[in-house]
Amino acid sequence: MRLIYGKLYKHFGPQEWWPAETPFEVIVGAILTQNTSWSNVEKAIANLKKNRLLTPGALKAIPVSRLAKLIRSSGYYNQKARKLKNFTRFLFQGYGGSLDKMFQDDRLILRGKLLEVNGIGFETADSILLYAANMPMFVVDAYTRRILSRHGLIRPDASYSQIQDYFMDNLKNDAGLFNEFHALIVRLGKEICKTAPECGVCPLKGITWEVS
Repeated sequence: MRLIYGKLYKHFGPQEWWPAETPFEVIVGAILTQNTSWSNVEKAIANLKKNRLLTPGALKAIPVSRLAKLIRSSGYYNQKARKLKNFTRFLFQGYGGSLDKMFQDDRLILRGKLLEVNGIGFETADSILLYAANMPMFVVDAYTRRILSRHGLIRPDASYSQIQDYFMDNLKNDAGLFNEFHALIVRLGKEICKTAPECGVCPLKGITWEVS
């Protein structure tokens, strides 16, 4: 894993993720990016900023129908509006609307609570923990599965937890490292290890392992 990280970092350089101004913006982005491209999320977030809605209190107060219209570019906007509302309800009921209080929870306890929120799954919960709370929790996405399975490092049918453990059991438990590594994997998946991969220019060319 350290070899893979080193090759990706040398090839792409630092990624400086997550592209957001505040932890709450990270959380909103993590929910909106489900099943869509980041460019679509950026448009939705720009709308929320324009209307001064990127705070827990503002999202709590806005009617869900209006919120849905503002995030239309992110796709599945009615569902995502309800998901954002579900999170803000969770934040206010459990922590009085304070992210600082929420981030004081134990990492695994908070993860369990987030997963109980309707609309937040493993990837979204772990993105919130890693990128908003700066807690060491590796994020697994479709790019991660694709890249590791193509190099024979995991089985194609490996579970989310199995893939996550592969990283967290073999790397230093460090939020900064997990942040950069995941961002580099996304960069590789978007630019090189696509549906039709460009293996000839891949910085991981030659790294293979047959899982038993």
